[in-house]
Formats: sequence, structure tokens, C-alpha cells
Amino acid sequence: MPISRQREQQKKAAKVVAEVTGGTLYEIQPAKKYTSADLDWHDKSSRSSVEMADAKSRPTLSSKAENLADYDTVYIGFPIWWNLAPRIINTFIESGDFSGKTVILFATSGGSSIFNSEKELQKTYSNLKWQKGKLLNGATKEDIKQWTKNKLV
Repeated sequence: MPISRQREQQKKAAKVVAEVTGGTLYEIQPAKKYTSADLDWHDKSSRSSVEMADAKSRPTLSSKAENLADYDTVYIGFPIWWNLAPRIINTFIESGDFSGKTVILFATSGGSSIFNSEKELQKTYSNLKWQKGKLLNGATKEDIKQWTKNKLV
């Protein structure tokens, strides 16, 4: 699935997660927006390919999440790139104070499961309190409602 289509699917899932949890939607955006050429995963010199090839890459955020301190649980959603979370997810986690918070991942993907993305982020940020995430490809509002309800029990 093209990365741009994944991003649209991810935005829809994020809106539903925010709606059913009563949460605030914050869109993780790079300071320099991605172009179609940047997202061409077939091109090894595209911006997304270069970022994903470098585990230390941390794209700059367009803004910082406000009021993280007000939340006990934070859902972080992303489209899976190269079987991982995009590097900007690392930037987001490193830019905020997630201590004492429960962090739950959700993702969309053209062919990967969430397992490796989750495993790598949990390994990198082992000090955070993680709950099992979910791949939300094609999930309905009711599916997401049930999943998030189970997270709050």
C-alpha cells in the first residue's frame, strides 16, 4: 500500500480513537512536510527511505504536544514504514515527558503487523509503561470502541 494512502487510513483511525476515548487529537507532523517524492519507498534516496535507514534519524516536529501532563494514557498512532514506526515517532516520544503514563500504540500497514514496531519502540524506551497495541487496518468504529474499552479496564 502506498505510504500516502496509509497516512490517510491512519488519520481516520486516529480520529476514531480520539472520539471513542474522549481524548485530544494531536497530529504528529514534521516541520518540513513530506512530498510524494519524499514518501517514495521505491527510491532509496527518498527522504523517508533515508530516515528509515538511519536508526538515529529524528525528523523535527512542526509543534510540540501541549498539556501531556494532563493525560494518564497516551495512544500513539502511525503508519508502519519498513516494518517499523516512522522515525518521527521517536522524535515525538523523546520530545515529551511520558513518565508515569500508559502508552498504547496503534498502526496501519500495507503488509506488516504491529509486532516489530511495538517491540522496537518498547526496547528503545524501556522505561515507559506500555500496553499492547493494535493494527487498525479496516477497523470499524465499533472495533476501536471495544479495543479501547478493554484498555481502560
